Amino acid sequence: MEFGFMRLGLLLNESNNTDPLAGLRDQIARAADDGFASAWLSHIFGLDALTALAVAGSQVPGIELGTAVVPTYPRHPAALAQQAMTVNAAVGGRLTLGIGLSHQIVIENMFGYSFERPARHMKEYLNILMPATRGEQVDYDGETLKAHVRLSTPGAGPQVLVAALGPRMLKLAGTVADGTVLWMTGPRTVADHIAPTIAAAASEAGRPAPRVVCGLPVCVTDDVEAAKARANEIFAVYGQLPSYRAMLDREGAEGPGDVAIVGDEESVGAQIDALAKAGVTEFAASTFSNRERTLAFLKTLL
Repeated sequence: MEFGFMRLGLLLNESNNTDPLAGLRDQIARAADDGFASAWLSHIFGLDALTALAVAGSQVPGIELGTAVVPTYPRHPAALAQQAMTVNAAVGGRLTLGIGLSHQIVIENMFGYSFERPARHMKEYLNILMPATRGEQVDYDGETLKAHVRLSTPGAGPQVLVAALGPRMLKLAGTVADGTVLWMTGPRTVADHIAPTIAAAASEAGRPAPRVVCGLPVCVTDDVEAAKARANEIFAVYGQLPSYRAMLDREGAEGPGDVAIVGDEESVGAQIDALAKAGVTEFAASTFSNRERTLAFLKTLL
């Protein structure tokens, strides 16, 4: 099946064994050996994504490594730039830094920061982060963030993707960053909203065509309804968080199971092809059930 320029990658699963970093290394190694273009690690409440990728990813050559995504509020942008550049040096220039706002319930209730005007926060954050990651002098005084610093850290120049779903965030990602990384966003929404909005912003700013990395749950199965029910169970929280709920509503999806890519090999292949036609440049598969059969099929698409 031909997917044009769309690359295929994997969303990694944190290992529950006694040595999670070794488990992560093994997942990355298998993904690289199987020929996947990229491996992505989320940053929630388990492993620190950047540290884990530095440790595990430095042991596996060749494959792109990405965060999907590191929350911005708990980290000053210059500090995150320094960490990301260090990781990029550790993995030989293969890091893509995916960042995002996270969610009000996390930022305010758990971390104690204000989530007021999140688009302003991200604009100011990128005004520091982007030049800092390039090793440039940063002199910036925003309403909420300030920086006067120049980093001499090795590993300058990792690409930066923003978890952008709404129009303002998509325009910001297209204008300043290298693209977006998505979750719980279906093909209709990508085609009608995500891809045209971010592409227009990049074009208007004279920037290269943006990356649109789309992560979705995937399961190759003969029991579609059971797989959708399982997806609804595993990913239930994403149907409740406002930013993802808005994308599900836009797609006409009742819950996460309705945007999960499930079905037999022919059906899953057609659904992945629909993402490519919608404007996705890279698909990051989250294999949540029937993993061996699912991975075996995904390998045939490489």
